[in-house]
Amino acid sequence: MTIDECKDIENLEQPFLEYAKIVDSEDEEISKKNESIGMVLLSTCVAVCGSFEFGSCVGYSAPTQSGIRNDLKLTLAEYSMFGSIITVGAMIGAITSGRIADFIGRKGAMRMSAIFCITGWLAVYFSMGTLVLDMGRFLTGFGIGIFSYVVPVFIAEIAPKNLRGGLTTINQLMIVCGSSVAYLLGTVITWRNLALTGILPCTLLLVGLFFIPESPRWLAKVGLEKEFEVALRKLRGKDADVSREAAGIQAYVDTLQSLPKTRILDLFGSKYIQSVIIGVGLMVFQQLIGINGIGFYASQTFESAGLSNSNIGTIAYAVVQVPITVVGAFLMDRSGRRPLLMVSATGTFVGCFLTGASFYLKGSGILLEWVPILAVSGVLVYISAFSIGMGAVPWVIMSEIFPIHVKSAAGSLVVLVNWLGAWAVSYTFSFLMAWTATGTFMLYAGFGLLTVLFVAKVVPETKGKTLEEIQAIINS
Repeated sequence: MTIDECKDIENLEQPFLEYAKIVDSEDEEISKKNESIGMVLLSTCVAVCGSFEFGSCVGYSAPTQSGIRNDLKLTLAEYSMFGSIITVGAMIGAITSGRIADFIGRKGAMRMSAIFCITGWLAVYFSMGTLVLDMGRFLTGFGIGIFSYVVPVFIAEIAPKNLRGGLTTINQLMIVCGSSVAYLLGTVITWRNLALTGILPCTLLLVGLFFIPESPRWLAKVGLEKEFEVALRKLRGKDADVSREAAGIQAYVDTLQSLPKTRILDLFGSKYIQSVIIGVGLMVFQQLIGINGIGFYASQTFESAGLSNSNIGTIAYAVVQVPITVVGAFLMDRSGRRPLLMVSATGTFVGCFLTGASFYLKGSGILLEWVPILAVSGVLVYISAFSIGMGAVPWVIMSEIFPIHVKSAAGSLVVLVNWLGAWAVSYTFSFLMAWTATGTFMLYAGFGLLTVLFVAKVVPETKGKTLEEIQAIINS
C-alpha cells in the first residue's frame, strides 16, 4: 500500500471518525482544551532538560579557559583538545543515536544520555590532569550527541502539527539558555563548581521521564498497539477524539513496516537522496558559518580585538541569545522555516563581515578606538542572527523530512555530519585566528552567503504540514 493510498483510506474513514462532542458549558470545553495540551507541554519541558544540558556542555569551555589552564598548567594545544574533544564524543554519540533511540525508545535514549553526562561532569570536577579532564569532556560529548538527535525527534513526534515548529524550537532555546547560564556562572564561580551545575538538568530529566509518555509513533512502530493508544490519548487529553490521528499514524507505520530496513548507504539512493541533501546540507552550513568556533572561544575573540574586560563581551553574548531565540520560536510557525533561515544566514554574514573588518582595521592601525566596539557589535549581530533561525530551524527540519523507517539511520548520519563540522570548526578556530583573524571571519561570512543560496534553491517549506504530508512533498 502506498502513502497516497493510506491518505485515501483516511479520507473515506473521515466521516465516521470525526464527530462533535457536546459539552455542558463553555468553561468545560476550555478546560478540556487546556488539558489536552498540558501533557504535550510537560513532555516537552522534560525533554528539553537534555537541550539545556547540551548548552551547558557547549558553553562550559568559554568562561573556564584561563582558570583550567592556570590550575592544571595546560598549553594552548592541550586546552584546544579539551575544548574540541566534546565534539569527538558527540560524533560517536551521533553515529549510535538513531539505533539507540529505535532500540530502547526515545525516553530510554534520553535516560542513557543523562547518565553519561553526569559521569562526565564528575570526571571533570575531580580531574587533576589532562587525561581525566579530557575523558570527562568526551563522556559529556557522547551524551549530548544522543540528546542532539533524540530531543527534537521526540518533540516532533508528540506535538500536534500546528504546534510542532514552535515546540521543537524550544530545543534550541534551551540549548541557548544552557550555554548562556554557563557563560554567566563561569564569570563568578570556579570551573570545578561550574562542572557540578551541569549535573542538575540531567537530574531533572531523569525524574521527569517517570511522568511523561513514550513517543506514540515509536510505540506504533515497534508494535505496542495498546501502549500506543494510551500514550496518544494521554498526550491529547482523556476526552479527545484521537481515532483519526491514530488511524493516520498506524496506516503510515503499517506501510513503512513493509519496506526493508535502511542502512546509511541506502540513504544515497534516489528515494531518499533529496531528504539527505536537505538535512546534511543544512547541518554543514550551520557549522561552516563558524558558530562553534565563535561560541567556544568568545572571550578569546574579545581579548584579541582589544576589549579591556572580555567578561563584558561574554555576558553581552550570553544575554542576547535568549530573547532572540524566543522571537525565533514565535516566528517558526508564523513566517515559516525558509524565510527564517534566509534572514538568519544573511545576518550571520553581516556579523562576520563586521568582526572581520574590525580586525582588518586593527592590523592596519586605522581607527583603533573603534576596533573593540566593531568587534563586539559584529559578534552580537552574528549570535542574534544565528539564534533566530540557523540555530533552531535545521534541527526542526531534520526531525520533519525523514520517514520514520529511515529516521534512525538518517538521523545518525545528519547528526554525525553536524558534529564532524563542529569538531573541525572548534579545533581549527584558535589556529585560524593566530594565522589571520580577518580571514577567519571573512571565510565564515562567505559561507553565510552560500547558505542563503542553498536554502533558496533546495530547502522546502514544512510549516503547517503533517510529517506524512512533508514526505509526500519531498517524494513528489
